[in-house]
Amino acid sequence: MYSGPIQDLIDEFGRLPGIGPKSAQRIAFHLLRIPTTEAERLSSAISEAKRRVQFCETCFNLAEAPQCGICSDAGRDQTMLCVVEDARDVVAVERTNEFSGGYHVLQGCINPIEGIGPEQLRIAELMRRITEQGVREVIVCTNPTIEGEATAMYLARLFAPTAELTVTRLASGLPVGSDLEYADEITLGRALTGRRLISEG
Repeated sequence: MYSGPIQDLIDEFGRLPGIGPKSAQRIAFHLLRIPTTEAERLSSAISEAKRRVQFCETCFNLAEAPQCGICSDAGRDQTMLCVVEDARDVVAVERTNEFSGGYHVLQGCINPIEGIGPEQLRIAELMRRITEQGVREVIVCTNPTIEGEATAMYLARLFAPTAELTVTRLASGLPVGSDLEYADEITLGRALTGRRLISEG
């Protein structure tokens, strides 16, 4: 245990996701060693981000205006929605340059252990968008985890009564360049289930 302000700093860093006690201590001591101007620059960047960044009122992606750049882009096909858990997932999909539709960020996934149910996610807003925007296809891009799969199954049940809506799920399987011997059973099983014909072209 350290004295007041030092321990307070360590405690605050320890509250961040993925930061354990030792990492929190290292970060705190690093900040105390660097010049004051550098520490103030970090503090200013955090304050500025908190002041200027908000959630898009349409898709709940991060934005600096009421609507994010994707929702305000008239060239995007808003009748096709990619549903993701987190704003970071939007960036990952955009990097592929393969998707030109809109997004809907759930801001999490169903996780009963942590007390997160459908009502804590942006599912009601998604259902409203599907109706109001005349959405034709929803691509469910939740993570391939137990919680992500549970969320995908829940969404699939919700969408089932909407006959004119196509609901798809991201394909999953073996990454390019990997060896079969290193694949876990779930990944290899999905690769087998999702196998496709080899074309000659």
